[in-house]
Amino acid sequence: MLGGLVLLVVGAACAWATMTVLRPADDPLASTEHTYVEVTRGKVGASISLNTIAEWSQVPAGSNLASGIVTSIGIEPGAEVSHGSVLYSVDLRPVAVAQGEVPMFRQIGAGVAGADVRQLQEMLAALGYYDSAFDGRAEAGTIAAIKRWQKSSGLSESGVVEQGDLIFVSRLPARLALNSESIHRGASLSGGEEAVLGLPAAPRFWVPVSEGQAAMITAGTVIEVTSPDGQTWRGVAGEQERDADGGAISIAVTGPDGTVLCGDACGQVPVSGQTTLLSNVVTVEQVEGLLVPSSALVTMADAGTAVIGEDGKRIPVEVRTSAKGMSVVSGVDEGIRVRVPAKDESGE
Repeated sequence: MLGGLVLLVVGAACAWATMTVLRPADDPLASTEHTYVEVTRGKVGASISLNTIAEWSQVPAGSNLASGIVTSIGIEPGAEVSHGSVLYSVDLRPVAVAQGEVPMFRQIGAGVAGADVRQLQEMLAALGYYDSAFDGRAEAGTIAAIKRWQKSSGLSESGVVEQGDLIFVSRLPARLALNSESIHRGASLSGGEEAVLGLPAAPRFWVPVSEGQAAMITAGTVIEVTSPDGQTWRGVAGEQERDADGGAISIAVTGPDGTVLCGDACGQVPVSGQTTLLSNVVTVEQVEGLLVPSSALVTMADAGTAVIGEDGKRIPVEVRTSAKGMSVVSGVDEGIRVRVPAKDESGE
């Protein structure tokens, strides 16, 4: 009888132990309707990393009229040039740039007159060699100015500007590049080659995006572009465009208020091809203030927003921004504890 009782007790103990070991642990979230977190100071914002594409447009701006071998290159691609800048040299003779709509089509020496002479006079004046009227006539004052210019350029003072000495372009100062296919060290020139390419004040910038990303990036969204030398160019999103097939979407990027994104550093962007630049698209501007989990917010009957304190009372707040599950609010004191999730006794 005693043995049977012992077996019964042992069996009950084993059953209790088995149930205790195999029973799942209590879920603290299931057993606790809410918890409390402290209101702290911090920052909230959101951004996505995308690529910005930069590309220069190029248009023919001037032709070479010198014959011989290219012995040196005078400008870097995309350099800003002005009157008298040396573009390259042919047989050690410099080829300079000047402003004018009429191409250099002849020698300019004593007795020559015309619009091309006027353009030459304007260049000589800009360089400080000529101070008379722009009358388009190569008389004594013009010839003396030509000689002064030739002396400063290391040329013989002939008083005659050869046809290949100048290339007139429509606007100066301007960003120019040489056509590397025809103008490079050692190239043989016979005259007539497309030599100079004109560039706008700045390259075009755009961000290729997906449909979902396009919905997030509205006009005016801040886009921080990392320049080729590591600077940050702060720009904004502009118009969205689709390609001809209606598929790919691109968003234009400009500087604030339509200014040039790259400012005075556009020369960092390579002239040929497309350049990919890492960018940070700020979808939610960073705001600093008092932080609460977004799940601590509750909507009141008047459509306002509140948090619930440890005493169960609602504290009206104003939400300044929200991102990544956190909100910056005003109207609550730093250090108090608020309920998460924000359910009061009525279950709201």
